[in-house]
Amino acid sequence: MGTVIVDCGSGNLHSARKAFALAADEAEAGDVSVSPDPADIASADRLVLPGVGAFGSCSDRIHERDGMADAIEEAAVHRGVPFLGICVGMQLLASIGRERGISKGFGWIPGEVAEIEPKDPNLKVPHMGWNELRIDDRHPILNGVNAGEHVYFVHSFHFRPEDSGKRIAHADYGGEITAAIASENLVGVQFHPEKSQRTGLRIIANFLAWAP
Repeated sequence: MGTVIVDCGSGNLHSARKAFALAADEAEAGDVSVSPDPADIASADRLVLPGVGAFGSCSDRIHERDGMADAIEEAAVHRGVPFLGICVGMQLLASIGRERGISKGFGWIPGEVAEIEPKDPNLKVPHMGWNELRIDDRHPILNGVNAGEHVYFVHSFHFRPEDSGKRIAHADYGGEITAAIASENLVGVQFHPEKSQRTGLRIIANFLAWAP
């Protein structure tokens, strides 16, 4: 089935598909498609879950679409295919999210999604724009990415994993905020690789080549 980007109705996926298709062509990594179809999702060789908006709303959209949540779990958990969550798609890996009340996540990487609270009052929330990536652990999706390279963020909440060893990169925004997490076949990035130019394309290419 190739790489499937899950269309859960959370926004325009044109830029994500374009970036993944470009990286796949250069790496000869097979087909990339965008689909809301549970059959496509369940049979994917690689799965990408983007997400925008509030944690709870994104979770609701997935669970309201007949068979989608089960299909995502079938591919990512039962079959163990490489999985990449982007922005809210990464946050949904957590146990709970605290945006507009408490909502349950997938719980695949224990932790919570909490509001960013910069120590510097001059820093605004949402955290929006380019920020330096600081590497915590040399995971394969960060191959060829140097500490200090810039990636593009748009978010007000971030992932706090229970096991700090699951965090593989962070950014500084009046304090440390989680930029990337990883556990077994699951990876997630808070920033938008499809909007992060050369560095983002490198991370996408690394994911498409990754064999956990």
